[in-house]
Amino acid sequence: MPRSGPLPAALSLLLATAALLPGPAAAQNEPRINASEDVIIHPYGPAVTLQCNLTTSPSPLSASYWVKNGEEIPGTRKSSNTTEYKILKPRAEESGEYLCVFVFSNSPIANATIEVRATPDITGHKRSENKNEGQEALMYCKSVGFPHPEWVWRKKVNGVFEDINNSSGRFFISNKDNYTELSITNLQINEDPGEYQCNATNQVGSVSVTTILRVRSHLAPLWPFLGILAEIVILVVIIVVYEKRKRPDEVPDDDEPAGPMKTNSTNNHKDKNLRQRNTN
Repeated sequence: MPRSGPLPAALSLLLATAALLPGPAAAQNEPRINASEDVIIHPYGPAVTLQCNLTTSPSPLSASYWVKNGEEIPGTRKSSNTTEYKILKPRAEESGEYLCVFVFSNSPIANATIEVRATPDITGHKRSENKNEGQEALMYCKSVGFPHPEWVWRKKVNGVFEDINNSSGRFFISNKDNYTELSITNLQINEDPGEYQCNATNQVGSVSVTTILRVRSHLAPLWPFLGILAEIVILVVIIVVYEKRKRPDEVPDDDEPAGPMKTNSTNNHKDKNLRQRNTN
């Protein structure tokens, strides 16, 4: 007869561990979501539809909705195991990180992530910057598009754009996600004017725009005053020349009579003749 006795310690530990493992029913209650693949959109391309299908629900479903870049998309909340979101006009601003979210009555929220990627689109920048010598110039670029781009500033030198050379220590670049700034302090009229380019590059593509920097002389603020002064001087010179070239007969001489005048001797002679006639 086989002997009955206590089980070996290793076998007892194995049986205890097996008892703690979740059974097939517990594994089946984990939420499962079938989601669309990540997608790349292009401007003026066809509409894109994002889809999620909840195949396994741990408890009754309360609601489902869509989230873009951490914010719920209005009008997408409903109660259905299948949900979709349509991007009717694919543009860079529509790219981002999308989540389909499922809310259960007695279980934690479940979600799936779909990345919608696009080439950066620079939506704002200064086309030109006009400053005086010694002042500070500030140029910027901002973009839309996911993933966030890497920013690079360049300046045109001999017809070719080259990365900014900050040997003078006057150039300062600040980058943050979809925004970048280039500031130049103590502007030099012989070194700094020209074309500057900001470039945004991500995993999908690259785009650049150009800003023209103009640097004026220290005397630039005086130019309006100098212009007015020059006009006054020219006007005075014209008046003086005109007065000198006037013809003499245009100005009457006060010393000369305007016409012939009768003298007193003539009048006396006429009086004598009249008296003689009366006597006769």
